[in-house]
Amino acid sequence: MNFPAALKSLMDVAEGSAPAARAPAILRTVFVCERVVVLAQDDGLLTALAAEPAAEIDLAGWRKPITELLHVRVLGADEAQALLGEAASEERVLLTLPLGVGGRVAVAVLTLPASAATAEQLSLARACSAISMASIFAGANREAGGSHEAGEPVSGNPALQDMHLLKMILDHLPISLTVQDSDGRFVLANAMAAADLAVSIEKLLGSSPGDFLSQEEAMSRREWERGVIEGGKTIMAETRVPDIGGERILLTSHTPVRITNNTLLISSSADITEHKETERRLTERAHIDKLTGLPDRVRIAEHVDRIIQGDNPEPLAIAFIDLDNFKHVNDYYSHATGDALLVKISERIMAKLMPGDMLARISGDEFVLLLAGYRNKDAVSGRIEEILAEIKRPFYIEGFEIFTSCSIGVSFYPVHGRNYETLRRNADGAMYGAKTKAKGQALYFDDGLGEKIAARMEAEQRLRLAIRDHRFVCAFQPKVDMHTQEVVGFETLVRWRDSDGEIHTPGQFISLAIELGIINPITNFVLSDTIASLERLDAAFGPNTSVSINIGAKQASDIGFMTLLKDTIRESGRAQRLILEITEDAIVDNGVFQSKVLPGLREMGVRISIDDFGTGYSSLSALADIIADEIKIDRSFISRINERPRSQSVLKAIESLAISLGMSMVAEGVETEEELIYLQTASRIRLAQGFYFSKPIYLDELRSGAKFGERISETRVSAPGRTSGRLMAPARAH
Repeated sequence: MNFPAALKSLMDVAEGSAPAARAPAILRTVFVCERVVVLAQDDGLLTALAAEPAAEIDLAGWRKPITELLHVRVLGADEAQALLGEAASEERVLLTLPLGVGGRVAVAVLTLPASAATAEQLSLARACSAISMASIFAGANREAGGSHEAGEPVSGNPALQDMHLLKMILDHLPISLTVQDSDGRFVLANAMAAADLAVSIEKLLGSSPGDFLSQEEAMSRREWERGVIEGGKTIMAETRVPDIGGERILLTSHTPVRITNNTLLISSSADITEHKETERRLTERAHIDKLTGLPDRVRIAEHVDRIIQGDNPEPLAIAFIDLDNFKHVNDYYSHATGDALLVKISERIMAKLMPGDMLARISGDEFVLLLAGYRNKDAVSGRIEEILAEIKRPFYIEGFEIFTSCSIGVSFYPVHGRNYETLRRNADGAMYGAKTKAKGQALYFDDGLGEKIAARMEAEQRLRLAIRDHRFVCAFQPKVDMHTQEVVGFETLVRWRDSDGEIHTPGQFISLAIELGIINPITNFVLSDTIASLERLDAAFGPNTSVSINIGAKQASDIGFMTLLKDTIRESGRAQRLILEITEDAIVDNGVFQSKVLPGLREMGVRISIDDFGTGYSSLSALADIIADEIKIDRSFISRINERPRSQSVLKAIESLAISLGMSMVAEGVETEEELIYLQTASRIRLAQGFYFSKPIYLDELRSGAKFGERISETRVSAPGRTSGRLMAPARAH
């Protein structure tokens, strides 16, 4: 029997068009099986209505009890095998098939010889499942459409009533529903599933997803389906399907189930396109800068990457904009004024945008500007210059006329990067180069600048690794009483010992550490190492020497950092031996340090030194308010002091100020005998430090057993014994 004829015969049986007596013979012909028995439920018993071969079963006497839970419609292969008993002792149940026979709910039990090959059975079983499900569902479709040829109304046929109800329920579900057999073929689908795949139900049944996908996609899908079935667990996945004018997003649940010895994959999909769009809009709103209303760093990153990853992306420019000296606006006016300035700046830039552009605020005073359609400097420079000019025009805020400027770095897609992060980083590097040259201008990324950025990134990485691996050592530079020639204290200086053994001085890495925000662990190391080295210093120079460490301006105003630093000093019990060196502008401009940090330090006995005095922009009246113990006069005043009358006059003014405020003085950077002689004879300064007396001496040399005094004696400090520590008197010039 060919397939169309077999399908029609099976449909006749499923619909009840064929008499019950003929059903087994038709089924046996269609499925080429050993035995067919049609069973019906009747008063709690299963009754044999028909069989093929008919002579092998006593139809009149075949009545088996059935429990309340074991209904014909859910009769599985194992239950059917038990019910047939001796009648099928040499056979194996292949399939149980629901039927509508003579208006009764029935099931056909099909068997194969027990000795049949397993592969043969499975192959035929899968074929039976596909054909029977397709046939029964097609029959239900016709009944629902009123084309029942047997003339029996649906209402009078319980089996067809069930199928009709099932079809109506499935087709009215607000989700797509499919059932696939273990070979991946669809054996059941509702109307929405067919619509999702843009095919009819008739075409969908018996086909597989591979019929609607490319060969590569089909293989991937089939492998994935097997994995789900073998895993035995429900899997949720999002899939995208083409749609008119775009695509739809489906959320699909795939559940493997086992029914009548067959493993099926039940999949249900819900269209979540609208939900995802709502989610996208909410996400966009969440990534809006609250002050300016601009997109934030996350949103512009996603937007740029989405453009680049799209079909045929156009070239674009990324401009990194950083305001110059914005901190001074906050400090001089107020943070509220600074916020108002940021809003007005964003408004001016927004007024210059064109379709496809986007401006985002990514941090305090930093913006990123996407300029669509530009591939090089010549094309975009006009617009960049416009923005620079706009920012330089005065802003009027709360009665103030405020002037500011910005520095801009620019990179281009695709020549300078193929994702947002690379483009942003390169534009940031160019901006940094612009600030280094002269603020208020633009710089465009190029290969040479890229090499500098790469070198900087390498330096950043090495510095971070140095902090992680504790690759720092400390050195002491003596502070000497020029009149008694005694060592009275030391300044602790940090050195970075690189992985290759090279030693880096503070001028080579401290600024970078401050910029990266990683200076605190370095300062913590210096403090801890200094405290740990006091015992060695005491052994060489007695217990009265002081030791100073440097604190950065930002650190001085960081309440959290300074609290931890005070705790460390308090726990050491050496507070009165320590001096904190802080620059004058950091103290004068820092109300937080003066009011909240300094009192606690002084209460503990920690002394304060104003470092690099004379290099800041503080007025004398402001300095009069500083509560400090010591002034360190910057080397710029000390260098060749014996030859510079103007510097000598300034030095005398500083001396008078310090004496009137009760502060001691230290001359920094004394390197020649002439400088020392002048300070000894023509100034009221007692203390000095510099290479004339000694280069910094490494702390690890102390720990290795070297005598500290001996090292100093190699230069200018005599060390006949631990109680001496005096300077050798320099020979006077004649």
